[in-house]
Amino acid sequence: MQENLINKLNAFKVLYAEDEDGIRENIKEILDHYFKEAFVSKNANDAYSKYLKNKPDLIITDIQMGNESGLDLIKRIRESDSKTRIIITSAFTDLDYMLQATELHLVKYIVKPITHQKLIEALEAFIKSYDDNKIYNLNEKCIFDFSKSIISNNQEEFYLTKKESLFLKQLITKNRIITYQEMESLIWDEDSVMTQNAMRLFIKNFRKKLPEKTLKNIQGTGYRLIRE
Repeated sequence: MQENLINKLNAFKVLYAEDEDGIRENIKEILDHYFKEAFVSKNANDAYSKYLKNKPDLIITDIQMGNESGLDLIKRIRESDSKTRIIITSAFTDLDYMLQATELHLVKYIVKPITHQKLIEALEAFIKSYDDNKIYNLNEKCIFDFSKSIISNNQEEFYLTKKESLFLKQLITKNRIITYQEMESLIWDEDSVMTQNAMRLFIKNFRKKLPEKTLKNIQGTGYRLIRE
């Protein structure tokens, strides 16, 4: 797996539901290595409880778990949540199952057995579902999620203010120095003034959320991002 994909997965939480102990334990070992946190369940009811408690970014669930259905679990989640990404695993290749699964807006449908290659392809699809312009690597251990306005690493998450998020998006998308004049028009509205004290305070608070040495001041001009 590409290094930058591993770094991106490390910012997310995953929930894996599978009733077969051997499969669940084997896949859990892989998920523990790639994800920030990995939770497991052996039935749909427990999976739903852990979904509510832990708010995973990705759910991987088997379609059939004893007398319970992974499809019913997903339908229950989709009643109030259209954003959590979901991957289904199943021994079934029945068209009816696949059509039902498609209607639930899945990232991927994995036909068992779950090989390492199939799992990696599904995880790549999970990352791609966020679009390239929504997940940005600030360094090898830290990402910026455009859609959530969150900077996260393996230990912490920092929520950006509206002004901080706007500024960081400009730094990333333009990939050059953002001048003081641009900052003033972007960050400060018509009802406020960009004083030197206000600027210093803004930058001071903003730097606390960024990896060290990421934001460089170009004397007399503005700021730009520095990637390691």
